[in-house]
Amino acid sequence: MLPKPDDFADLIEPFSRRGVDLGLDRLCAALADLGHPERQFAAVQVAGTNGKGSISTLVHQALLAAGIKAGLYTSPHLVSWTERIRLGAESIAPVALRGQLEAVRPIALAHELTPFELVTAAAFWAFAEASLPLVVLEVGLGGRLDATSCHPDRSVIALASIGLDHREFLGPDLASIAAEKAGVLQPGCLAISGPQHPEVQAVLQARAAAVGAELSWVQPLQRNARGELLLPTGADQPASWGRCGLPGQVQCSNAAVALGVLQALAARGWSITPAAIRQGFAAARWPGRLQQLNWRGIPLLLDGAHNPPAAAALRAELDAHPERHGLSPGPRCWVIGMLANKQGPEILQALLAPGDQAWIVPVPGHASWNRDQLVAQQLNPQAPYSVPLVGGVASLHQADDLPRALQSLSAAAVADAQRLVVAGSLYLIGTLLAQP
Repeated sequence: MLPKPDDFADLIEPFSRRGVDLGLDRLCAALADLGHPERQFAAVQVAGTNGKGSISTLVHQALLAAGIKAGLYTSPHLVSWTERIRLGAESIAPVALRGQLEAVRPIALAHELTPFELVTAAAFWAFAEASLPLVVLEVGLGGRLDATSCHPDRSVIALASIGLDHREFLGPDLASIAAEKAGVLQPGCLAISGPQHPEVQAVLQARAAAVGAELSWVQPLQRNARGELLLPTGADQPASWGRCGLPGQVQCSNAAVALGVLQALAARGWSITPAAIRQGFAAARWPGRLQQLNWRGIPLLLDGAHNPPAAAALRAELDAHPERHGLSPGPRCWVIGMLANKQGPEILQALLAPGDQAWIVPVPGHASWNRDQLVAQQLNPQAPYSVPLVGGVASLHQADDLPRALQSLSAAAVADAQRLVVAGSLYLIGTLLAQP
């Protein structure tokens, strides 16, 4: 269950005002002034483009099942800032987060920390105060210059699937983006990765060789018709099927990476048994990803799908296993909100199939694509991100906001027993989940 919405606007500057300003110097200096809380716990770092959150929660849940009071740091949040910081099994309490932010704020101001750096500093302080021995750190953006890379003891690193996203900050092509992600690798660390694009694989291998890191490749786990994964059961015993709390075929690769991380931690002395891994994987939950729910009586399927690779994965999942997600065969109705800095036409091209209809809605509080802009892209092949749209511009409609779009489509959805699919931005999903 998600925490209730909270308001830290007086302490956390809006991201839209400060913008992204990647670098390690500011936060490292601030952490030194705070007495180096980041040195008081070991960390697993999770980098990549898509699947970071899933890998993080799978590892974290298995650590908890093993009896290790582990922390978890993720981003973005859906409803509450407190979602980003887990102290053991629970999210940090709002009053506790406020206390951490207030304690860190003078030093944050002195070093001109960005909002993400401020929250990272508060998280490190909270993990240290809670005497957590091990924390799972999800990279926010990139890796080489991400705030989580200020942690000095990242001997085991997970690499999720790396694809095209945040081009304005990480570079225009896969090789550039992969180089920024590979920057998390450090001498002596062990990095676990599932299959990557050949161009990405080459960059990771070159970086690992250059810094003296070990790179271990794992293959996706097998999954049966019931959605169970083939997991280890113990020494000299055959693997057997076990539940995974996270839906979707992409979890086969994410779970393989998480399993590799947990086995690496066990080899380093952490007491993690196959039974704990199986229990943790079954308990894992990650809201806003292939999430089914009824909102005000309207059946919905929610998935952030905020970049082209994630959109392609969502479309493939819905085509291959619609029944798992409450969908019937045939054309789909989409409600889509996309941030203006994303490749809107590419996302739509990946999501929509012939006969589909999409209602474009703004993402509250963020500059967003609208139908007119998307149509203009289609009519101008020289425009950035211009791609042919399946079904043409007639498949696109504009709605003033998300609730009105859902209400106008609800009667048809209920009558057809068809879930509406809401996608395009985790911020859009968060707005929906925050509304009663």
